[in-house]
Amino acid sequence: MSDSGKKQLVEHAKRALRGRILSGEFKPDEHISETAAAEMTGISRTPAREALSHLVEEGLLTRTPSGRCTVRPLTRNDVMDAIELRGVLEGTVLRLAAERGPDAEVLARCDRILARIDDALGDGEAGLDFERYARLNDRFHRQLALVSGSETIQRELLRVIALPFASPGAFPAQLFDRPRVRRSFLRAQEQHHAILAAVRNGEGTRAEALAREHSRLAWDDYRNVMYSGPSATEIAPGFAMIDAGENTPAV
Repeated sequence: MSDSGKKQLVEHAKRALRGRILSGEFKPDEHISETAAAEMTGISRTPAREALSHLVEEGLLTRTPSGRCTVRPLTRNDVMDAIELRGVLEGTVLRLAAERGPDAEVLARCDRILARIDDALGDGEAGLDFERYARLNDRFHRQLALVSGSETIQRELLRVIALPFASPGAFPAQLFDRPRVRRSFLRAQEQHHAILAAVRNGEGTRAEALAREHSRLAWDDYRNVMYSGPSATEIAPGFAMIDAGENTPAV
């Protein structure tokens, strides 16, 4: 099998297993063997083993001293920490970009994406095209990771925003009938524009502070929705897993 073919199998298995974990299908501390992972995803044990290793890196699984992969118990503090870390790393990227001079090509791509987000937002709450907004928002933040030219910080930031709980597109469409959450997207877009302006003007401290504030807006959204009712744990990625983790008795 070619390297690209193997990579596709690993990616397929990773997505499938991640979805099962986030849905709450597996309980906190439950063991997922290579054999079970292979059977669930319809692939051989080798790519299944790699997929499990990726999920360990993402923080959804932990590896015991004996090498077993178990589901990691998560709490709302884990979510808050992941979002906070995203803000710290994103803020560092933007401060460095402002101080050293941003990558002009990346900055231009960010401008184009923001223009499309403005269009996706329509006339405000009533005109929001959520699916398009979520896709463009994720793309915008991935571009921001590149703007400083620092491969070291870029690598770590991209790893953090791959976490389901820290991802800019973490919310599912079903939650956007909640006016408070929808309004926060308008505020988030204002922050996007302010962030790019600060980077362009060489205002490193301001760019960093805006990034931290921006990540905390995401935490506010989580806090407003995560425990607003039992339906949230059923439709939002990872909410069931967090709920189960918080309700698991300590050993």
